[in-house]
Amino acid sequence: MTQAWVILTGQDGTDISAPTDKQLAAVLAEVFGKSRKGASSHPEPATATLRFGYDDGLMYLAEVSSTGELCFEEWSDRDCEMALAQPRRMKAGKKEALEIWTMLAHRQVSRIRELDWF
Repeated sequence: MTQAWVILTGQDGTDISAPTDKQLAAVLAEVFGKSRKGASSHPEPATATLRFGYDDGLMYLAEVSSTGELCFEEWSDRDCEMALAQPRRMKAGKKEALEIWTMLAHRQVSRIRELDWF
């Protein structure tokens, strides 16, 4: 039987399995908080990633940057061996990023595909 999983990787590299909506919001607050602290103390933008997938197949990934970039990717497996579509990108604030992460955590991939990507 195929097992689904969701993993949140915070900007510090810490993984959280099956994150709650509260944990998603907290990690995004950290990521977007970094952009306000100044470029001198953090030359690289902070990022965090939410991944949803199945043990024996598909994986979806939504990475958020403190610069407001959001990237959504679809892969054939957890090892990112074959991309199933071109990465989709958009500008997103904390609120929009939380909405997309919440959809992904609730396995609503088709709703994410329907968004306005560039």
